[in-house]
Amino acid sequence: MTATVDLLLRNLKPWGEAKTVDLAAVGGRFIAPTVGMTAKRTIDAAGRLAIPGFIEPHIHLDKVMINKEVRTNSSGTLTEAIEIIWEKKRTYSTAEVVARAGSIIESGVANGVLHFRTHVDVDTIGGLKPMEGVLAAREKYRHIADIQIVAFPQEGILRDKGAEELMWKAMEMGADVVGGMPFNEASPADSKRHIEIAFEIARKHDADIDMHVDETDDPNARTLEMLADQTMANSWQGRVTAGHTCALAGYPQDYAAKVIAKVKQAGLHMITNPATNLMLQGRLDAQPKRRGITRVQELLAAGINVSFGQDCVRDTFYPFGRDDTLEVALITAHAAHLSQPTQIEQLFAMPTVNAARILGIEDYGLKPGALADAVIIEAPDAAEAIRLQAPRRWVIKRGKVVAETEVRRQTWF
Repeated sequence: MTATVDLLLRNLKPWGEAKTVDLAAVGGRFIAPTVGMTAKRTIDAAGRLAIPGFIEPHIHLDKVMINKEVRTNSSGTLTEAIEIIWEKKRTYSTAEVVARAGSIIESGVANGVLHFRTHVDVDTIGGLKPMEGVLAAREKYRHIADIQIVAFPQEGILRDKGAEELMWKAMEMGADVVGGMPFNEASPADSKRHIEIAFEIARKHDADIDMHVDETDDPNARTLEMLADQTMANSWQGRVTAGHTCALAGYPQDYAAKVIAKVKQAGLHMITNPATNLMLQGRLDAQPKRRGITRVQELLAAGINVSFGQDCVRDTFYPFGRDDTLEVALITAHAAHLSQPTQIEQLFAMPTVNAARILGIEDYGLKPGALADAVIIEAPDAAEAIRLQAPRRWVIKRGKVVAETEVRRQTWF
């Protein structure tokens, strides 16, 4: 007698594969279907594109959806955006953070995002209230999404007296990853010490590191090289991620090549956040304006693991966004000039297999034995999914459908 499985998926077209496949899900894992197998639910994907879920590797769930609750960022700059958040952060409540974060978790899941890595502010302004809120949101939504939390000292560690103690406490509370923002210190020596403290915390907790690095138009910023050096000194290769790295785009060619070689040697993962950085960087330039996007093509050519993130959603930094991976992919394609067929495939790898490496997700894939996570997209391939901003027809987490989207369009002529 054949047991009844939770879900049977017919005629999936896994990204990168030529043929359709069938998969069954039981106990949160995929298995190979057998003849005569029965299921609580069967879905015929009819050759639609399928992936094992999009991954959001860089977002700030504690800050999302606050732009209607604060004054306008009249300069549009990163500096003023941070200053405005000071005012709001002092009044955070756990319930409010859960509500705002939850709205974007739900939106992301509906758009096919099944794993998140979120940076959460840890500083003497808001204390650990943002962390308490996002930890509660993670627990509330644990059945539909996996959420990694980064303890993020946006105000610095040395310049914000008391932040180091809060970072240690945040990790003890349940944060998974040690964050940093070393350029936001008073001197290169302090930036170096900022990175050293992060590694001290990471070594104690056996944690990965994910830092905001050189998010500035200043081509003299040098913390990416510092981070690469410290990664190798601590033998933390493959466990460190650098986000933004806007200054890398402004480096002279010889220094940029030197740093990219070190990034490769250190096994750093790199994340670009083009939606936010196109909005913030170069804003005060006369023409031509700097784009604020790191050297995506050069990093890919060097064999470095690159992904992209939403970063911000309707906050003081960025007034748009809905945590839609296909939307951010389209922005990334334009910002980084990724238009050739092979480049589009590289682009589609960024929020899938590349991001899975960053988050250390095991058993990621559409194959027997893997986690029964899947997103079935209303498109035949990656290029069309991005071009059409195609609906995520079914979103499946651990063998259960957690979101469905069906669009009906009628034209009369």
